[in-house]
Amino acid sequence: MGNRTEAEVVIVGTGFSGLGMAIQLRKEGRDDFVILEKADDVGGTWRDNTYPGCACDIQSHMYSFSFEQNPGWSRSFSPQPEIYEYMRGVARKYDLYRSVHFGQNVTAARWDADVNRWFITTAAGDEFVCRFLMSGIGALHIPHVPELPGIERFQGATFHSAQWDHDFELAGKKVAVVGTGASAVQFVPKIADDVTELNIFQRTPPWIMPKPDYSMPEWARRVFARIPLAQRAYRHLLYWILEVRAVGFNGKPGLMRLAQKIAKRNIDKNVKDRQLRRKVTPDYVLGCKRVLISNDYYPALNRDNVSVISEGISEVKEHSVVDSDGVEREVDAIIFGTGFHVTDAFEHLDITGVDGVNLGKLWAAEGMQTHLGITVNGFPNLFFLLGPNTGLGHNSVVFMIEQQIRYIVEAIRFADSRDAEAIDVRAEVQDRFNADIQRKLADGIWTKGGCTSWYLDAKGVNRTIWPGFTWRYWMRTRKLRGSDFQLTR
Repeated sequence: MGNRTEAEVVIVGTGFSGLGMAIQLRKEGRDDFVILEKADDVGGTWRDNTYPGCACDIQSHMYSFSFEQNPGWSRSFSPQPEIYEYMRGVARKYDLYRSVHFGQNVTAARWDADVNRWFITTAAGDEFVCRFLMSGIGALHIPHVPELPGIERFQGATFHSAQWDHDFELAGKKVAVVGTGASAVQFVPKIADDVTELNIFQRTPPWIMPKPDYSMPEWARRVFARIPLAQRAYRHLLYWILEVRAVGFNGKPGLMRLAQKIAKRNIDKNVKDRQLRRKVTPDYVLGCKRVLISNDYYPALNRDNVSVISEGISEVKEHSVVDSDGVEREVDAIIFGTGFHVTDAFEHLDITGVDGVNLGKLWAAEGMQTHLGITVNGFPNLFFLLGPNTGLGHNSVVFMIEQQIRYIVEAIRFADSRDAEAIDVRAEVQDRFNADIQRKLADGIWTKGGCTSWYLDAKGVNRTIWPGFTWRYWMRTRKLRGSDFQLTR
């Protein structure tokens, strides 16, 4: 038998969501929480992704907690080691390590209406019992690895960008990269120099904008350190520059066409070969899929040892990859830059709510639906951070997380002030929210842009993106409406 731990609150995950939630609780004077983490350190996706060139595509001064600004960012877009260190520093500063149970991979959670408590089990065989359960697992943590015919007989190395094999020596090797998503665009230029041959298997080319990245000047870092207000002003400026992009994403395709011209010029300027230019130019409207930023991806494609193959993979043999035209290429390693399970990331969750309803099965059948991406009807005292339809294509998700952690604490406060054991969002409130979200998404670039993206679920419904401005989300979550919830006393 494993150990049993009881707490008022259990938080799952130690990415920005989990850490932010724990800090908000501590600021409220609540210390009765535990954090469950499957790995051996905090950091979430910024701990796991250690591939060469890994960096954020939102400026670091925005992609960080507003209450914990870092004046020392080395670049406008900081590399992964710096973001990871920032998160560990935040965890140390707020003394969160003592509340984390490492090596605890949550396998199931069950709501017991008789005692109004969540019963959580982990792969280690331990049980955690709590009143409030908060999921900070996010969507970018289950690598998506396509099942290539014959992959099981391949004799070389295979790994996903999020599980980078640093022990495998790439120098002098022939490498196949499958996928051209955000991670591939970052690691391809970093490994192109080392390998003998690099074959990039591209299904759909991404739109790539120039990256306005630069080293943060020493004087700026000094000013930010001495005058926090100056950094806050810089952050506000970044916020509104990024926020303007929402206009183009949401029903104003004219703006996207303007941005698309910049992206097209980026291709024409950096890709020398006309045939290659055609291959890497998307046939859908910019913004339909995730817009990427890079200054070195296109130049890397010009190298003599790099090829872009758009024919698709028909099979993998012991030492080679065969494309759909029958061309066989010898390779020593296959690296997957194929992203993550996003719209189905929550379906593996074994969460059982009121009347034995399983959340994963419910969402698989009906699509992911919540209220504000935070609460789910029939699952009392369960809160999601960065849940469905709170992802962004234009601004920092850390901004969204901060609104959610504040809202969740207010929900707990509301339940406590009325001596309620449990709080559950009303079904009609959740339905109204989802109808409103989907109506807005119908006009968005993700629906009308002429592509299929990971924003859409198996039924083609966008369950990922928040449509519109983030300040509107701030308005929606600023004040908890008591009438939206039913209480159990």
